Amino acid sequence: MTDVRLPRAGFAGSLSDRLASIVIRGSAFLAILSLVLIFIFIGKEALPILTSQEVQKEASLSTLFFPQPAKPGARPQYMWQPVSEVPKYSVLPLFVSTLKVTVIAVFFAIPLAVAAALYTAEFAHPWVREVVKPAIELLAGIPSVVIGFFCLMVLAGWLQQVFGWTYRLNAVTAGLGLSLAVIPIVYTVAEDAFSSVPQTFREGSLAMGASSWQTAWRVVLPAAMPGVLAACVLGFGRAIGETMIVLMASGNAAILSLSPVDSIRTFSATIAAELGEVVVGSAHYHVLFFLGAALFVLTFLLNLFGHWWVGRLQKKLQGAS
Repeated sequence: MTDVRLPRAGFAGSLSDRLASIVIRGSAFLAILSLVLIFIFIGKEALPILTSQEVQKEASLSTLFFPQPAKPGARPQYMWQPVSEVPKYSVLPLFVSTLKVTVIAVFFAIPLAVAAALYTAEFAHPWVREVVKPAIELLAGIPSVVIGFFCLMVLAGWLQQVFGWTYRLNAVTAGLGLSLAVIPIVYTVAEDAFSSVPQTFREGSLAMGASSWQTAWRVVLPAAMPGVLAACVLGFGRAIGETMIVLMASGNAAILSLSPVDSIRTFSATIAAELGEVVVGSAHYHVLFFLGAALFVLTFLLNLFGHWWVGRLQKKLQGAS
């Protein structure tokens, strides 16, 4: 019986493996550490709203959400006027505006991106897929300031002429521009989810007499639903944190209104527009950091909920299979 021995890895091979492992672990550790340090810094600058009496005289946590009326018996004014004789720091108009433009953006982006991903994965000819997929993904490389400039100079005026809106820059204009930044993310992740569905699922459905559209709608889409849901969560997070598009195309008016054709101002646009000129250590300064912390927490909770929902859906699909 011959003695067969496997060749041992050399010293150079083992050293390169160790270096690669150290680099990968170090990169992951630095990414997590950077995220934690950013959150600590933002939280530290926003904390005086809860601890400093000088800051609370102008902007306490209660007045941020429930402003006191100017006169007894009068209705409270939900206004964002940080630079005035009597500063007003009501974050409710900013919060409503942020949710409004985000919902409008995902309302247009998600159905279009998912439908395009399903088409390219299931029905498009290979050469069409090779053209369409890179073209859509190329949108992710366009700077958001360019999209905002297009919305400001072209889209806003065209929509006002067609629909006769009072305000040229409003939530719909900003939401449509924002959807252009969301579509590539949702499309890429959703298309990969559709492509990863086993071919046996399609063959079994077609063998049972289903058409191609029935197979795509009733077999491929449910099987890829965890990936599609993850794409929607990523797109929602991308939309809620976008700055330049909403800063240029929303009108920047902190108005408490549910109408989609009114001008708006979001959390991120407010921070970008005012943080560079604010007095360091003032109440206005700490309120802006509070907005950043709130945006950070909102995005984190959204991603956490999406992760939980995707995991639950995967378990449900595995149990059904």
